[in-house]
Amino acid sequence: MSENKRKIEVPVMADVFAKGEKPEYLFWVGSAGAFDDRYKKVTRSFIKILTHLGISYAVLGTEESSTGDIARRAGNEMLFQMQAMMNIEILNSYEVAKIITCDPHAYNTFKNEYPDYGGKYEVIHHTQFLQNLITEGKLTIDSDVFKDKTLTYHDPCYLGRANGEYNAPRKVLDAIPSQKVEMKRNKSFALCCGAGGGQMFKEAEKGNKEVFIERTEDALETNADIIVTACPYCMVMMTDGLKYKNREEEIKNYDIAELIELSLQL
Repeated sequence: MSENKRKIEVPVMADVFAKGEKPEYLFWVGSAGAFDDRYKKVTRSFIKILTHLGISYAVLGTEESSTGDIARRAGNEMLFQMQAMMNIEILNSYEVAKIITCDPHAYNTFKNEYPDYGGKYEVIHHTQFLQNLITEGKLTIDSDVFKDKTLTYHDPCYLGRANGEYNAPRKVLDAIPSQKVEMKRNKSFALCCGAGGGQMFKEAEKGNKEVFIERTEDALETNADIIVTACPYCMVMMTDGLKYKNREEEIKNYDIAELIELSLQL
């Protein structure tokens, strides 16, 4: 990853709102984007892109909490509802209308589950956001950083099967000069990385192979140089899979936002 060439001040919603300003987008960082060392790099990459393009946005900062997704998937409905109502109160107090997030789990929760509790927002996954910018001609990539690389994309469950979004990530990748190859199981037939539904936080159940190893093998079969992900959970699993197979030195795992940042050399 490229080092910061300049310090970027990330606008915080409370500060922006106190000045009487209202950003167009709330960028929901998510737990992984805030605390996981690997996924913090994705957060930085996406913020660099937002700053580079002059997008009007802000984050909640210390006011951001868990969406409650994992609590609900793991069966703690009461905790989920507490989180949802608390978050909705904060979001509505700032008159948030549009939310961007890099986390398909947060995307799914805001889009499909928060409306039941009065939280109605336009929710955009970062791959959709990037694809719209490319389509509108606001984001152009003519870099040759990846022209000799082969990329394969892993579909996150909560972006793909749960919300039917298969095209946006692929259109963004198509805009990056490189070779692309699909895994044998892709789009609606893609195999889960093995982390969703709270599985990442519990011990593996009995069986002869863990799901993340099976999915890593799907990726390795393509002979790609880079496994592309668009979800923090998927990134953890694919990174672990590459380490398990002792291939982490030769094969990289990047989020789509990182590919864009590297291509733009921000």
